Amino acid sequence: MSTLPSDCDRALADGAAPARAEAAAHPNLVLCTSILASSLAFIDGSVVNVGLAAIKRDLDGGGADLSWVVNGYLLPLSSLLLLGGALGDHYGRKRVLLGGILVFALASLFCALAPTLGLLVAGRLLQGLGAAMLLPNSLAILSATFTGKQRGRAVGIWAAAGAAAGAVGPLLGGWLIDTMGWRAVFYINLPIAALAIFMGWRFVQVSTCDKPVALDPLGAVSASLGLACITWGLAEASAQKQLTMWGAIALAAGIGIMLAFLWLERRAGERAMLPLKLFGSSAFSGLNLMTFLLYGALGALMLLLPFVLIQSLGYSAKGAGAALLPFPIVLAIASPLMGRVAASHGSRLPLSIGSLIVAGGFLLALRIGPGSYAETVLPAMLTIALGMACVAAPLTTAVLSSVDGRHTGIASGFNSAVARGGGLIATAMLGVMLTAKGRALLAPFHVAMAVCAASAAAAAVCAFVWVRSSNTPPK
Repeated sequence: MSTLPSDCDRALADGAAPARAEAAAHPNLVLCTSILASSLAFIDGSVVNVGLAAIKRDLDGGGADLSWVVNGYLLPLSSLLLLGGALGDHYGRKRVLLGGILVFALASLFCALAPTLGLLVAGRLLQGLGAAMLLPNSLAILSATFTGKQRGRAVGIWAAAGAAAGAVGPLLGGWLIDTMGWRAVFYINLPIAALAIFMGWRFVQVSTCDKPVALDPLGAVSASLGLACITWGLAEASAQKQLTMWGAIALAAGIGIMLAFLWLERRAGERAMLPLKLFGSSAFSGLNLMTFLLYGALGALMLLLPFVLIQSLGYSAKGAGAALLPFPIVLAIASPLMGRVAASHGSRLPLSIGSLIVAGGFLLALRIGPGSYAETVLPAMLTIALGMACVAAPLTTAVLSSVDGRHTGIASGFNSAVARGGGLIATAMLGVMLTAKGRALLAPFHVAMAVCAASAAAAAVCAFVWVRSSNTPPK
């Protein structure tokens, strides 16, 4: 999902390979360009989650098909994020950034005009492709434009802007849906993209790398195809409430293709999109398993909660968007503090304790149902937000310190992709819920929250067992 806490993507900037700083004539305008471009990727997922109920009514979508409105965006973003960064290093970050924004804008227009659910999903796939191009390169441009303390300040401003976008996005999207319809949430991307393209063309000055960067197209294609098959198989099984023949074939094909992906990456060595020797670090492997479990649970919450509030409890789209507001606010306030704690005392305890707090928040979500927002929804949202604030910034620190300095960029990019992959798989397994209506939604929603609580608790175990006590990178 694209409403991930900004620290999950902040690692892409903090972990970028050292770049030669460019003498930008207007560095603050470059920062604004990066924020505008990134906001396209961040806001769109949260807005669409709020709009699922309206899309279902208008386009008459089934559960499995409706889940692809979300997964169509997450699939290319998860599997092509690393390739998008490599394309920028190879062909020029400015060029790939502008291309990504243009693809995203055209895809948004396509989504806004889509007459059927199938065409809407096709547009979402193109949006995910554009986001995979623009997101890593907008952050790499920050890394190349600023140095030293100024770089840290720029990334901090970018992170704060991401948190603000996360806060405003669902509320704005809900208001647009209630007043103008769900198509407006895609039209709103067009002026933002146009301004970002103009500012990027006019003010960004970043050269290509001196040393050409090898690309791994076979790795990218196999990863995308394998994830697509697995996701479709899970979505089909969920919607049909059983493993059908076609679902089983898709899952088997996906697993086979992912095994082929690992073989290809092993043969590619240092040219691989994902060098397999990174997994020689138990801390890196454990952190990514923890990320998958925790952010998969969070992705399920952010998909289901607005849908349940609107379909089962009678909230308006604007009300459902406002219900999510405490999450980004608490995260923005508390995450910097926890980042300093992790920098001083290590990431192990904040990650472990934070994941347990998140698990407790999911258990509180079992109380969501008839009743006031303050008594049912708010306690769960505040608790989950507090737990994620304990996790988000320390996770960045832990990922960057789990590998040697040469691989921090790849490691952080992969961790960001894993976070979205967790949301991708979780969404695929929730198709059956998207077919339910009214109060019948509450029982499966509570089952899903109990599973999410178990997943968050398992993430806490991963952090405690595999994360080192200190933040010292390996030699």
